Amino acid sequence: MSLRLKVNLIMAAAIASLVAAMIALQIQSMQRSVREEVEAANAVASQLLNRIGWVYATEGLPNMVRFLDQLGRVRANEITLTDNAGEVLYQSPPSAYKAGREAPEWFERLLLPTAHRKVIKLPQGELTIEPNPSRAILDGWDDVVLLASSGAVGLLAINLLVFWAMGRAVRPFRQIVGGLERLQAGDFDVALPALPGREANAIGAAFNRMTAVLKDNLDARQRAFEAERQLSDSRELAQLVEHHIEAERREIARALHDELGQSVTAIRSLATSVAQRCQHADAQTAQAARVINEEAGRLYDQMHGMIPRLAPMSLETLGLADALRDLIDRVAASQPTVEISLDIAGLSSEVPELLALPAYRIVQEGLTNALRHGQATAVTARATLAGCGLEVEVIDNGAGVSGDWRNSGHFGLRWLNERVEVLGGRLTLTATDSGTVLRAVLPVEGGQP
Repeated sequence: MSLRLKVNLIMAAAIASLVAAMIALQIQSMQRSVREEVEAANAVASQLLNRIGWVYATEGLPNMVRFLDQLGRVRANEITLTDNAGEVLYQSPPSAYKAGREAPEWFERLLLPTAHRKVIKLPQGELTIEPNPSRAILDGWDDVVLLASSGAVGLLAINLLVFWAMGRAVRPFRQIVGGLERLQAGDFDVALPALPGREANAIGAAFNRMTAVLKDNLDARQRAFEAERQLSDSRELAQLVEHHIEAERREIARALHDELGQSVTAIRSLATSVAQRCQHADAQTAQAARVINEEAGRLYDQMHGMIPRLAPMSLETLGLADALRDLIDRVAASQPTVEISLDIAGLSSEVPELLALPAYRIVQEGLTNALRHGQATAVTARATLAGCGLEVEVIDNGAGVSGDWRNSGHFGLRWLNERVEVLGGRLTLTATDSGTVLRAVLPVEGGQP
């Protein structure tokens, strides 16, 4: 049901109730008027006929009949004269007022008061006076019909006026509904014009503000979605690049170990053989061969020092725990003045392959920064596999990293941070009173960092 129809029904009900109340009050007033008229007319007629009737009745009933004929009809009373034999000698003539018309019976019963007829005894008969307020009731009925007709005409006129006025008043709301339907259909560029009426204009302005905010939010969500998609693509690309880099590192490490290592070993063997053969015959050649042997040995050592930095071969065969032990042993051997320790008691289970290499790189980078840049004298590496993920820490007593390592030129740490974020983890570098703590948490499958 529309608002327009509801308002019209409410107005119609209110006006109909008002008209009904007025009719009820009018009927109550009519009841009092009819009762008063009946009582007054009956009392006057009774007193008049009671006094005069005896005068005429003593002269005979014909004289009484002539008197009543001359008297005519007494309003609201029916007068009947009968002799002692019960024969009707006279009866009041019908009223000429609104002759031929009568009020409905139900209306007469509603207004007819309780009245008793009066009988006046005469010497030769009796005179009966009976109330008959039919004309007064008919007047009341005509008044009610007029009031009801006027109310019906007024009700129709007012409803038409209200219907027209409400149509003009709710016309702006049709535009609002149309705007909402367009918004529901996905048209977020919809805007309502200035609407007539204070309330409609306020709703229209609020609608326009809502659509503007909704459009901004949708644009922001779209931008966020695009950014998230691009970030996801970037992470996938970073993972692909990292995979290729590690593959290339492994190939280079294998080439250094298998091919270049064998070649250097062969060079050393040849140089040793030449030095031994020419030791007495050509001392200068023997010295040159020994120099070649020494340089080849240094090259071999440098090459074998590069191989673990390129690709930890032990990680693929022995696992993360043994690879970290090998890393710590090599670093400790190269830095005899530094106290280096390893805590891997928490690595009771096998670390997933996806996390093992990043964890190894984090410890490797932490050791490098602590020894090369922080000038630390004590370093502790710790790795723990817990329910939430793999936690890796490198704690040192060095000078730490100056500035914001995320924005400055610390490419090693930034590279590690990107690798950790690609895996869904987090990397932190915290300066303490006693040194620096490099900490990373890498989530295992189903865990949170």
